[in-house]
Amino acid sequence: MPERRKPPVSRAELNECRRCPLWRNATQGVPGAGASHARIMLVGEQPGSQEDLQGSPFVGPAGHLLDDALEQAGLDRDKLFMTNAVKHFKFELRGKRRLHKSPGQLEIEACHLWLERELKQVDPRIIVALGATAARAVLGRKSVTLGTMMDTPVEHEGRLVIATYHPSFALRQRSDDARAAAFDRIVRSLRAAARLARGES
Repeated sequence: MPERRKPPVSRAELNECRRCPLWRNATQGVPGAGASHARIMLVGEQPGSQEDLQGSPFVGPAGHLLDDALEQAGLDRDKLFMTNAVKHFKFELRGKRRLHKSPGQLEIEACHLWLERELKQVDPRIIVALGATAARAVLGRKSVTLGTMMDTPVEHEGRLVIATYHPSFALRQRSDDARAAAFDRIVRSLRAAARLARGES
C-alpha cells in the first residue's frame, strides 16, 4: 500500500483562505489527495459540484471517467496524487443548478501557493495537466497551446509535464465518436506518463 501521511494542504487551511473571492460561494475547499510520494501527479482545473460537496478531488462524473481512463492506462489511482490548480468551485447559478465557470488568471495565481506546496511535498517526477488551465498553472504561463503538449512532454523545474484533455471535455462532446476520441487521447497521455514514470521513453 502506498505510504500516506498528513496531506500537504489541509481542508481547514483552504477554508480559511481569502486570497481570492471564490471561498464566498463554495461549500468548502478541496485539497489534493493520494499517495504521499507519488511519481505521477494529476492536476485538474478546479473542483466540480460533487467535489465541492464531498470535499475530495475527482469524485464526480469527470472523476468516474478519469477512473476508467486510468484503468485502461494501467495506472492505480491509489499510487497517484490528484489535485486541482484552483481549490474552490467557481460556478454560476442557473435556476437551482450550479454551472461550472472557468477560473480566471488572478484566481489561478492566488491558488498557486497551495499547488506549489503540494508539488514540493509530494515531489512527483511526472505531472499530467488535465486541460489548458491546469497546464498554465503548472508551468506558470498565461497561455498554453494544449495540442503541442499532448505528444511531447515539457521539462519544467526538474519534472516532466504532459498535458491532455480534462475528462469533462470528453463528457461535453455531443457525438459518441467525439467522446470516444477524447477519451482515447486521455488514455494515451496517461500511458505515456506511466512509461515516463518507469524511466522508459
